[in-house]
Amino acid sequence: MEKIASFTIDHLKLLPGIYVSRKDKIGAETVTTFDLRMTRPNFEPVMNTAEVHTIEHLAATFLRNHPDYKDKCIYFGPMGCRTGFYLLLSGDYESRDIVPLVRELFTFVRDYKDEIPGASAKDCGNYLDMNLGMANYLADKYLREVLDHISEERLIYPE
Repeated sequence: MEKIASFTIDHLKLLPGIYVSRKDKIGAETVTTFDLRMTRPNFEPVMNTAEVHTIEHLAATFLRNHPDYKDKCIYFGPMGCRTGFYLLLSGDYESRDIVPLVRELFTFVRDYKDEIPGASAKDCGNYLDMNLGMANYLADKYLREVLDHISEERLIYPE
């Protein structure tokens, strides 16, 4: 079998950032998949499932209610390696195009202090596995260390 594109990225050189992972054509539409990398693979500890789950609930809710992106958001979810998230948007985008959206998203997660949307037995298959405090902390870290001063090397996959 052929190696899929995401496994061809040198994860030893990959820094936290926002990357275009792939672009797919579905009919006349383009779907852009973004790699929102929050921790440095194989150098930093991965995120625990509770904070990943919390960020997923908050981010999906935020994006599906966003005035400009709610109809463009196809998916937001965690990477299996727990170093970041995938965001799929309808449209042909570059990483720089969504920096303001990702800043807005992670500011929302950082500042969120209320009940986590969908965190009930009726609404979620694992509602007890949540950690809002760590989600707030990781969102703040991503904002401070990456998003607030993002450079080109954190917008384009390393060679």
